Amino acid sequence: MSEKLLHSENYNIITRIEPKSGVGVALRDLGDAISKYRLALIFGWQDVAQRYRRSRVGAFWLTLNMAVFIGALGLIFGTIFRTNMQEFLPYLCAGVITWGFISTSLSEGCTSFSSSDGIILQVRLPLFTHILRALWRNMIIFAHNIIIFPVLLVIVGGTVNFNVFWVIPGFILLCINLLWMMLVLAVVCARFRDMTQVMTNILQVLFYATPIMWMVKILPDDVSRGYIIWNPFFHFLELVRAPLFGTPPTMLNWGSSILLALIGWATAIIFFGKYRWRVAYWL
Repeated sequence: MSEKLLHSENYNIITRIEPKSGVGVALRDLGDAISKYRLALIFGWQDVAQRYRRSRVGAFWLTLNMAVFIGALGLIFGTIFRTNMQEFLPYLCAGVITWGFISTSLSEGCTSFSSSDGIILQVRLPLFTHILRALWRNMIIFAHNIIIFPVLLVIVGGTVNFNVFWVIPGFILLCINLLWMMLVLAVVCARFRDMTQVMTNILQVLFYATPIMWMVKILPDDVSRGYIIWNPFFHFLELVRAPLFGTPPTMLNWGSSILLALIGWATAIIFFGKYRWRVAYWL
């Protein structure tokens, strides 16, 4: 009887420590992280607060730095392209701030697991919590930076209308897409650390390839605009930037972003479920 009991206990131990993978594991991790979202909010807020502790201006240093950066780019590229500053400066402002949110979220997504190795190896937490933490941290920074846009709009004499409220569902859809990309990048970069630098270089190229510092309408007639339509980051930008200028995002912007979210999350869940248990060994 005791031998049977011992065999049963050993079997239970083996089944508990045996690595599992699959969609169910990924969904369970995501569900646990979402149900414990307060942990991600607290960690993300502390990250921002700790970065600017004992500073009189605090996180608004980010706003000041961004304002100076936008002003310098506006003067330089507005002069080069000979564009109307009243139109170009708000366009540049909305694009740079939104792109900063996208690029920083993806960059920090690459290091979400590796930078939290102490917590992952010592505390039992859903891994997706660290992704939510990184996104929330950048949402706080985005909220500080977006203050520049209405101030600039008042200075240049711009106006807004009720279409500005489209920015809310647009921003939510943007975050949904960022989350699956950050999750995939976090797993890949935990295994291959050099991928963080590769992603940084890719984002630098995309910054110049995406209409941020230049406007689509200034392109010569003989230049094809097809590659802009196939650039997913252009659609992500328009989800937030277009409503700020009083026009809702186009159906192409919505359709492309929703399709990417569906395909991306399906792929991310399968990928995360397969390699989730290996993350701790890679750190």
